Amino acid sequence: MKQLICLLIGLTAAAQLKSQDLYKTKDLTKEQMFSVNIEGPHYDKSGYLYVVNFEKDGTIGRINTKNGSGEVFVTLPDNSVGNGIHYNSKGQMFLPDFINHNVLQVDPKTRKVSVYVHNDKFNQPNDLCINKKDQIYASDPNWKQSIGQIWRIDKGGKAVLLEPNMGTTNGIELSPDEKTLYVNESVQRKIWKFDVDKDGNLSNKQLFAEVPDFGFDGMKCDKAGNLYVARWGKGVIWVLSPAGKTIREIPLKGKQCSNLTFGGPDGKTVFVTLQDRKCVETFRVATPGKKY
Repeated sequence: MKQLICLLIGLTAAAQLKSQDLYKTKDLTKEQMFSVNIEGPHYDKSGYLYVVNFEKDGTIGRINTKNGSGEVFVTLPDNSVGNGIHYNSKGQMFLPDFINHNVLQVDPKTRKVSVYVHNDKFNQPNDLCINKKDQIYASDPNWKQSIGQIWRIDKGGKAVLLEPNMGTTNGIELSPDEKTLYVNESVQRKIWKFDVDKDGNLSNKQLFAEVPDFGFDGMKCDKAGNLYVARWGKGVIWVLSPAGKTIREIPLKGKQCSNLTFGGPDGKTVFVTLQDRKCVETFRVATPGKKY
């Protein structure tokens, strides 16, 4: 009996110690490793983190998540500058090019860069999310006029305008069941949600959350459907339940958090890009990202 009690006490203490390590940030990379446009982190199964604008604009960096070292993985052609990095079901990399009104495709094996879709009606494609059918949703803000729109890009590169009359659309994310699309407006400080039908069309626009200060940037969902939102300027990751209720705020060292992603072998490590520090911070969470 004494041995059992000691074992239970030991397990409880270990669990408490482990929980104390959650939601505490630390640096993955050194400061100043990226340009001020550091964005779009994405973790792959081999343990690397891909982040745009490594050392200078127009590149994709590959970061070793064990020691924080990095190298240029791809240099984009035609003065293109990328934002969020995402992969489809076939392992192809996609990223918005806000300079040339494109969504680019990168073959990770050959590192060949091609234009997946170009549209003169794009403003400045900012961020993406991709569903299981490999349809891409793209936020498309016009920063000068504080307006924006949402596009769906079907397989083969056909762009369909879904919502033309938005504020400055920025972060965009699908719920784990892909029945809800979240889109935030940075300047208006609002997060909207839409119902998504089986064909990928949007309806029933509803206000999900709103704040009086600071801005919004990238967003990601965990497996439980909680939404992690980068609060640019405030320096926190805001975690909201599927009902739009605040679960917690996770303070960062930097203030200008531009995007985040889930990664690590168990999907419980969050990587955050910081534009003021030009580096990547990381912290552990209890619930893995939606793709784990």
